[in-house]
Amino acid sequence: MHRITVIGAGIMGSRICRHFLGAGAAVALVDPSPEAREGARASFGDGDAAPLFVASVQDLGGDWQHCDLVIEAVPEVLSLKHRVMAELEAFFAPETVIASNTSGLRTSELTRGMRHPRRFLIAHFFNPADLIPAVEVVPGPDTAPEVVARVAALLEETGKKPACLAADVPGFIANRLQHALMRECFHLLDSGVADAETIDTVTRYSLGVRLALIGPFLQRDLNGLDTHLNIARYLYEDLDARRTPPEVLADKVASGQTGRKAGQGFYDWTPERRAHMARIEALLPQVVALSSGTDAKGVSDTDTKDEEDTTCRNG
Repeated sequence: MHRITVIGAGIMGSRICRHFLGAGAAVALVDPSPEAREGARASFGDGDAAPLFVASVQDLGGDWQHCDLVIEAVPEVLSLKHRVMAELEAFFAPETVIASNTSGLRTSELTRGMRHPRRFLIAHFFNPADLIPAVEVVPGPDTAPEVVARVAALLEETGKKPACLAADVPGFIANRLQHALMRECFHLLDSGVADAETIDTVTRYSLGVRLALIGPFLQRDLNGLDTHLNIARYLYEDLDARRTPPEVLADKVASGQTGRKAGQGFYDWTPERRAHMARIEALLPQVVALSSGTDAKGVSDTDTKDEEDTTCRNG
C-alpha cells in the first residue's frame, strides 16, 4: 500500500487526498489550522474514506517518515513554501520524494535552501484534483531521473495521466495555453467583438468539444497542416500580443468581483448557477471516460495498456 502525505487542507489538498484514497493508498493530511482540518474533514462525508488528520508532520507516526511521496499544497507564497520545505526535509527519510503542487513557481525558486534537491519535483494537479486525470510532472535541474520515473509510475498506477516536462518553464504547459487563450478572449471582449457569454459559447461548443477528445496537434493533422499554415500567415499578425494583464481583469479584481467566491465576476453567481456548476462537476467523470477512450495515436487505451510507456521514465 502506498503512503502519501499531503500538506495543506485547502481545496486542492483535500481533493488530492480524495484521489489517492480512492486508489487505495494510505493518506495523511497535515494542516496547522483546526478550522482548515475540520473543513476538510466535513468535505469527505461520513461514508467516505478519509485521511489521517494531523496538525504537523511531527504528529505523524514514525512509519510515515518513510512514506512514498509528500505533496506540498499550501498557498502560493514563496516564503511559506520555503518554511514548509525545510520542515519536510527535516522530518521525512531521504528516500521520500518531496513534491510541490504549485501552479506557477519554478523548481529553482522552491528548492532554494534545500539540502537534497535531487528528491524534489513539481507535481501540478488540476482542480478538481480527484477528477481531472492529467498531472504535470516538472523536474528541476537537480532532480534525479529516477525520482521522475518513480512519481510518474505512482501517478499512473493510481489512475492519473502523468505529463512529464523536459524543462521547467513558468506556467508549465496548461497555464501557458490557458493564458494565451484568455489573452485573445480579453482582446475580443475589449474590442467589442462579442460579450463574455458569446465567447464562452463559441469556445465550449467548438474548441471545447474537440479538445476534450483530441489535442491541438492531432487536430491540426486532421485539418491539414497546409491549411493551418495558410491561416497562420494572415491571422498571427492580427492576434493580441499584449504583455500586461488586461484592464477589464484588473478592474474586476479591484472592485471585488473575483468570480464564484465573491458572488460576482463576468457572471452573476446565483444559487441556480452554483447548482448548475455542481451538475457539471458531477458529469466530469463521464467526460473523462469518453476522452480516455483513445490515446494520442488514436489507439484504444486498452490496446496499449500492456506496452511500456517510457515517456517519463526516459526523460
